[in-house]
Amino acid sequence: MGILNSLLRGVTWWNGATLNTLLYTRRHGTKVGEDDQGNVFYQTSDGKRRWVIYNGEAEASRVSPDWHGWLHHTYDEVPTDKPLKHKAWEKPHLENLTGTALAYAPAGSLRRTEPAPRADYEAWQPE
Repeated sequence: MGILNSLLRGVTWWNGATLNTLLYTRRHGTKVGEDDQGNVFYQTSDGKRRWVIYNGEAEASRVSPDWHGWLHHTYDEVPTDKPLKHKAWEKPHLENLTGTALAYAPAGSLRRTEPAPRADYEAWQPE
């Protein structure tokens, strides 16, 4: 089963990285850092290209704002060396929950478990 998992990981883009990405990373990549979710970040020796190899499913929302800024050349400093200062009101980073049971469901949605709140008005009725 271990060989099959390794083979599948090498040819599927949604589970970590493809075989070509791993080969390119081995030849040209320099490991820059790792985030709290286990995603590993790389760049070329000249710093022009930056990329991430996800730990598990390739979901872009799993990259924190600090690393997102570094990947898109917004920040030159690596977040592990110089982390951004977050304000007290900012919430911690969450991955995209769309399509899961934890996804947001507004009041009155069919997916909501509790009943919809009662309206505090009376509908107009014509005479």
